[in-house]
Amino acid sequence: MIKLLRPLHLFLAGLTYFLGVSIPAYLGKPIQLTLFILGLAISLLAQATMSYLREVFRPHNEPLIPGETPQQKETLRSNLLYISFGMLGTIAVIFFLIYLNFTFSLPVFYFLLASVLLVLVYALPPFHLVNRGFGELILAMHVAYVIPSIGFVLQAGENSRLLTLLLLPLTVLALAYFLIGNFTTFPDDQKYERGTLLRRLTWERAIPFHHSLVAFAYLMFAFVPLFGFTFNLVAPAFLTLPFAVFQIFQLRALANGNAPNWKLLTSTALAVFGLTSYFLTVTFWIR
Repeated sequence: MIKLLRPLHLFLAGLTYFLGVSIPAYLGKPIQLTLFILGLAISLLAQATMSYLREVFRPHNEPLIPGETPQQKETLRSNLLYISFGMLGTIAVIFFLIYLNFTFSLPVFYFLLASVLLVLVYALPPFHLVNRGFGELILAMHVAYVIPSIGFVLQAGENSRLLTLLLLPLTVLALAYFLIGNFTTFPDDQKYERGTLLRRLTWERAIPFHHSLVAFAYLMFAFVPLFGFTFNLVAPAFLTLPFAVFQIFQLRALANGNAPNWKLLTSTALAVFGLTSYFLTVTFWIR
C-alpha cells in the first residue's frame, strides 16, 4: 500500500507547500505555526487521497500489485476506498477547525475547495481524468499550484501576484516532469490502454511539446522582473537550467533512436522541478 501512495508525489507536495509558506515570511508576515501544520496536513491528505482513489477506480484488467488474486484485488480496493473516505473526512474536519478558530478569507476557501475538486475529477468516474489524457495536467496543477497556494493564503489571508508569477512556470515544469514519467511506463500504458498524456499526444508531438514546456517555464521566470519584482528573487530558479538543457538533450537522443536511460532521464526531470522548488523556497526563507 505504501507504493500505491506514491511517496515521491507526497514529498513534492510537501516541498511546494513549504514554498508557498515561505513567501508570506518574505513579505513580512509572521508564520502561524498551527495554521502551517493544519495546511500541511490538508495538502498531504489531499495528495494521498488522489493517489489512492486512482487505484480504487483503476480498470479491472490492470493489476494493483504483482501476483494478486481477484479476491486480494477486491479487498485492497475496498480498503483503499475506506481509507480515502477517511482522509476526505479528516480534510473536512480540519477545514471546519480552521473556519472556527482562525480568520477565514475567500482565497482560503477557494483553494481548499479547488484541492478537493481536483482530487475528485482526477480519480472518480464519470470524470476520471487520470485515464483521459488530462491526469498529468491535474496532478501538476495540484502539486505545483494549488498546494503551495494553500500554504500561502493560510498565512497571508489573500492571494498575491508574486505567488502567481512563481507558480505558473513551476506548474509547467511539473507537467514536463509528469510527462517524462509517461515515457517510462509507455509499454504498460499501451498494454492496458491507459489514457495518458503521452498516448494522447503521441511520441512525435509529445517530445517537442515537452521542449516547449521547459523553454516556456524559464521564459516566464525571466519575465518576473517586468512585473515589478527584483530578478534576485527568481535567479536561483536558473540554477537548474543546465539540468533542463540536459533533459531536452536526452529526449532528443531518444527521438533519434538512441537507447534510453530511463533512470537518468527521470532523475533529471525530477531535479529540474524539485530543485527549482527547493531553491526558490530557500531564497524566500533566507530573505
